[in-house]
This record gives sequence, structure tokens and C-alpha cells, in this order.
Amino acid sequence: MAEARSQEGEGFEQLLKRFNKRVQEEGIVSQARRSMYFTPPSIIRKKKAAAKKRKSVKAQRKNM
Repeated sequence: MAEARSQEGEGFEQLLKRFNKRVQEEGIVSQARRSMYFTPPSIIRKKKAAAKKRKSVKAQRKNM
């Protein structure tokens, strides 16, 4: 769980900005979005395969 304690003389805007940064670093929002709906294992496998293919194509283009 992300936590940001207020430092002396720190405004609310700065505190909120630090908190949001920690939430993003820990991946809390992205995990919550992923777990919002059930995704069948077959769809997960297809997404992983597509990502792997995109990555390899990108790497091949970079090497040219």
C-alpha cells in the first residue's frame, strides 16, 4: 500500500503529487484495472503472445 506522509511546510498539492507517483511506481492502479473484470486464461495467453511478437518485430527493425 502506498503511503506518503506530509513533511513540514509541504503543501497539499506536493503531497498529492508524491502520493500519485508512489501509486504509479507500485503499479496499484494498473493491477486494479486488470482485476476489475475476469479475463479467461486463453485471452491472457493470446495477449502475451501478441506482446512477444510485437517486441521481436520491434527488435528486428532496430537491428536493421
